[in-house]
Amino acid sequence: MATSYLLLLLFVLNGADASHIVGGRDAAPQSRPYMASLQLRGRHNCGGVLVREDFVLTAAHCQIPRSYTVVLGAGSLTANEPTKQEFSAVQSFPHPNYNGHANDIMLIRLNGRAQLTAAVQLIPPIRARLNASSQCFTAGWGDVGDNGTLPIRLQEVNVTLLTQRTCRRRWAGVPITRTMVCGTGARIFQGFCSGDSGGPLVCNGAAAGVVSFSGRRCGDPRTPDVYTRVPPFRRWIASVLRNN
Repeated sequence: MATSYLLLLLFVLNGADASHIVGGRDAAPQSRPYMASLQLRGRHNCGGVLVREDFVLTAAHCQIPRSYTVVLGAGSLTANEPTKQEFSAVQSFPHPNYNGHANDIMLIRLNGRAQLTAAVQLIPPIRARLNASSQCFTAGWGDVGDNGTLPIRLQEVNVTLLTQRTCRRRWAGVPITRTMVCGTGARIFQGFCSGDSGGPLVCNGAAAGVVSFSGRRCGDPRTPDVYTRVPPFRRWIASVLRNN
């Protein structure tokens, strides 16, 4: 998550495989109970968050023709943890205006309702306005060094938000719309990487964004990480949930 175009979505650049965080740290056990792993044939493909007992929020570019297995309550994707709950994805709802770049957001309906426990919880959409002082991070499973090294546990990394002007200047020639927000790690080569797609930008304890795209080098501040903002899509999310 392969073309020669420099600034495509991560999953296009690197193949539709695992979510990656570079320069991060182990998340404390059960500290991110809303995290979801979207898997194909037992392999992690995209991230997401649980927004209702039977719905996961992720990125539209994670849509595939086959059905996902959705794993909740995991710290390690390989360990046999009793906290895990597994479901099948039975229906996908990509945003109707997704065009391969903008409006990169999707809801997935599960074949059952998750049991809420200490390890499995919902995350609310953010309501406060995002600014440079917002306390944010992103999380995911996968390559921790942009070199195929996989972590044992869920990884997370702090995110510093950028202004739209700064983001547009760094992404010269790529449309950065008002429904996007950009962020970087505290130091160079910190952030999400290929396939962390669909995972969350969490700010002040709420879902503020969805991992969308970045540049060829993970965590490179010259092409900062781009997330789909959640607040502009709150009505659409509510409509999908209400009608299903």
